[in-house]
Amino acid sequence: MEFLKVNGKINPGKLAMSIMVPVVGGSLAGAFANRNTQEEYAELEKPSFSPPPWIFPLAWTALYTSMGVAKYRAAEKAILKNETQKVLAPYNLQLGLNFLWSFLFFKWGLRGTALAETVLMLAAITWTTYEFYRYDQTAGNLMIPYIAWVTFAMGLNASIWKLNK
Repeated sequence: MEFLKVNGKINPGKLAMSIMVPVVGGSLAGAFANRNTQEEYAELEKPSFSPPPWIFPLAWTALYTSMGVAKYRAAEKAILKNETQKVLAPYNLQLGLNFLWSFLFFKWGLRGTALAETVLMLAAITWTTYEFYRYDQTAGNLMIPYIAWVTFAMGLNASIWKLNK
């Protein structure tokens, strides 16, 4: 529990909301974007490094939880400097781009556009990580697995796009 304390205390409501927004939002975006698209995705040619489908919901749940804790920690520290908006602007941008990607790639089949959007998303995640780290090193470090996963996902997106032009 010490890990969740910021300035010696835990604000359970803010912590819960910080985690729930990306977890529930990501789940809903995925559900709506993936509705009636699994057969089409299964037929796509994929690279040898493509993980099995069951990996994705596990990885994203862990990543969304981690980014929610990071957001909570960074925002709580930013409150002390009255700079909450400064730390949340890149976070909100990257989260919006994250939710949009599923629609671009799955729902609308715009795999090249999804790839270009991933480049923007990765830049926004990196900016978020930088801002979080400035306020709380733990918050910044919690974003590193997300950067790694999105980098991997960008390679997977590029490969699927290339293999299925």
